[in-house]
Amino acid sequence: MKNKYTLIIALMAIAALWPAHSPAQNGFNIPFSQYGIGQSDQPYNMPGAFGMGGTVYARASRNTINPFNPASYAAIEPESFVLDIGINLQSCVLRNDANSLTDADGNLAYLAIAFPVTHWWKMSAGLLPYSTVNYESVQTHTFADLADVQTIYAGNGGVSQIYWGSAFNIGKQLALGFNINYLYGNITRAITYNFLGNDTNYALNSRSQKNTYVHNLLIDLGLQYSQPLNTKYTLRVGATCRLPRTMNVDDQSLCYTFHGMTTTEYLFDTIFPAPGQSDTYSSTLRQPWAIGLGIALERNDRWEIDLDGYYSPLSGIDYQEDPRYNLFGTSALRNAPNYHLALGAEWKGDPAASTYWGRIGITAGIYHNHAKLTLQTTSDPTPINENGCGLAFKLPMRKGRSLLTVGVGYSSIGTASLLRRDVLTFGIAIGSCERWFVKRKYN
Repeated sequence: MKNKYTLIIALMAIAALWPAHSPAQNGFNIPFSQYGIGQSDQPYNMPGAFGMGGTVYARASRNTINPFNPASYAAIEPESFVLDIGINLQSCVLRNDANSLTDADGNLAYLAIAFPVTHWWKMSAGLLPYSTVNYESVQTHTFADLADVQTIYAGNGGVSQIYWGSAFNIGKQLALGFNINYLYGNITRAITYNFLGNDTNYALNSRSQKNTYVHNLLIDLGLQYSQPLNTKYTLRVGATCRLPRTMNVDDQSLCYTFHGMTTTEYLFDTIFPAPGQSDTYSSTLRQPWAIGLGIALERNDRWEIDLDGYYSPLSGIDYQEDPRYNLFGTSALRNAPNYHLALGAEWKGDPAASTYWGRIGITAGIYHNHAKLTLQTTSDPTPINENGCGLAFKLPMRKGRSLLTVGVGYSSIGTASLLRRDVLTFGIAIGSCERWFVKRKYN
């Protein structure tokens, strides 16, 4: 038992000391992350989830963890301790009608634990990326009285999520749960104007840069109900609700002009903050209410079909800079009413099969995410939609209690006439399910 408690302490230390944006940070360019607090890939950053097309609301398992419906923790067996960890490798292609760019990267997808407190109370905690900011673009404009001006838009960072949740068995068929989510991270954005001519007596290079510090709490509620239809079939429904909340974040900004050399920049004049003015101010994050509904039909632990729906009157978390400053102007990207639909199917394999191949499970799914963002360039906003699919293999280990999931997912957001981002994701997840809390009858 001593080694087991040491593992728990080590996992808690990792979560506490984890850099604010490490799990959310990607190495390739994500232009849509320019808006708000970045682009979120939840739940498609988890191999077990994207392998089912992102269906999560009615799913529950004894050897993997589903943080997207906290009621699912109730499926953890009373004597078990579950450690669930996943990694992703991604290949990304950005393209429009004229150009394309390919890049690749990998990161930690999530880290979670779950264990029983009593036979009716289960608990889970974990760390996963919430959103990512990473982009750089360059534009050059010509002005009549000045030389060409090169404008560089750049940003990096992200927001991570630490959650703690509990689930409660209400009888044999109903489970209720909640998650308390702590979002934290640092996002850095900058706009640089470089005058490309030789005469800088009347035109100085300038830069506006801003750091946004996120430290906020969100609460999720979850429910799952199972109803046997007969001796073979079980119907399971799930529902989640994210409670609405208006939060403050700290912004720290600096605007200045400079003389640029090949390797050195010399500060010339500070535009913001003015003398006696603070460089720090508060902006607003608004989380609207959001609901997710799922239904699953299961046959004798052999196969399962899941259908999910999600709706929120505002996609993601809406970020609004203090209007007294608004140093970065107004973006053409907007949050808008958002919904997604997902369909997944799973062949669970036969735990009693005579061969290992017969015990392997297979999942597949598709999804459509409508108006993840909108582009407001005319009076009629253009929705930026996302579509994707996934496939995964579940490989049992240690007599079927632990599970290795290997999956591949594909997603596409945007259009080539504007900007399209295609991502191919390879994921590996290990759900280690061990009996830790069994009292030995004999020494």
